Amino acid sequence: MPYEKPFSPAEFQRRIKDVKTRMEKAGFDLLVLQDPANMGWLTGFDSWSFYTPQAVLLHLDQEQPIWFGRAQDAKSALITTNLSADNVVSFSERLVHHPEEHPFDELSDLIKSHGWETSRVGVELDAHYYTARAHRHLVSGLPQAQISDGRELVNWARLVKSDAELVYMQEAGRLVTKVMEYAIALLKPGVPENKVVAEVYHTQITGLDSKFGDYASCCPLIQVGEGTSTPHLTWSSAPLPDSGLVVMELAGVRRHYHAPLTRTVSIGKPSDDVLRLADAIIEGGDAALAAARPGATCEEVEAVWQGVLRRHGYRKDSRVGYSIGLNYPPDWGERTASLRPGEKTVLQPGMCFHFQSGVWLQDFGAAISEPFVVTESGGERLSNVDRRLFTIE
Repeated sequence: MPYEKPFSPAEFQRRIKDVKTRMEKAGFDLLVLQDPANMGWLTGFDSWSFYTPQAVLLHLDQEQPIWFGRAQDAKSALITTNLSADNVVSFSERLVHHPEEHPFDELSDLIKSHGWETSRVGVELDAHYYTARAHRHLVSGLPQAQISDGRELVNWARLVKSDAELVYMQEAGRLVTKVMEYAIALLKPGVPENKVVAEVYHTQITGLDSKFGDYASCCPLIQVGEGTSTPHLTWSSAPLPDSGLVVMELAGVRRHYHAPLTRTVSIGKPSDDVLRLADAIIEGGDAALAAARPGATCEEVEAVWQGVLRRHGYRKDSRVGYSIGLNYPPDWGERTASLRPGEKTVLQPGMCFHFQSGVWLQDFGAAISEPFVVTESGGERLSNVDRRLFTIE
């Protein structure tokens, strides 16, 4: 069965045009992209090859980007993108884990072969897979170039989702609904945590409506008891207790587009303290989503949430949300707009966020979060899991 590309050529052409406009404004002739989400968003490239040096080059004067990577991954570029064979370039295999040389030595040679050695080059200094060594070899190999931080230029271009992207976001939202509801149904005293997570993985990948689910950029997160006072713990083989809280943060993923979701479950009757916190989180989240309309700023949405929390006697020091969309491990956030004080980004229709409403106190915590898309009527939920504290008697 032939590989099904997620978008039409016209969608990628639109993205390239948009990024070039941003490049001109920022003063770049050439971008060297190593963030796998940016590589994929601009070209469609999709392969588990981000553990090794690779890049997509975009020059203002060239119609197509250039993929650069390991030879054994070049066929992946030809299969998953619309790039011509001439725009798929491999580095020498001997450079893999070479103690002295580096694939970006040959990337520098490639740039010079196009006459771009004096270009104003934007690189992704804060991308997860852009290493200090890669940067050192690129700077050394292009002594006449003006190399500087691109400051998430392509990440910001991804912020407003096209109609085609929103289809995958909505599918991911329906999938995470299925995943979370099934996971909650598994939470019984004595059931091992890893058994729950194994079933989560199975449900994520099985997908929905004959549409497969992709691997998530973050593994399923589960916290139990005192562990709920911190957000990023993973599983063990411990059996679930006879009573106490369980918090799960999971995602549904379609073609690498993520819809993350968090719910809190009480095994046994919840305490009054837990009920008060859950009520505040639900009320604050509802108010914030209603305020997430075009024209509002990120900080204004966050202020609505904080206002409700403070009225109930709580506060949340960390941000309450962040932009989401296409991504690869280790993070499903886009590293652009956040719902937090001082964030002046103005909301536009098509922006997608994870409203992460977790509040972590000294002895316990709770979260009832939502993935949403900005619409004229406010933040439209992508999932359909009940917004409540679940109780298992």
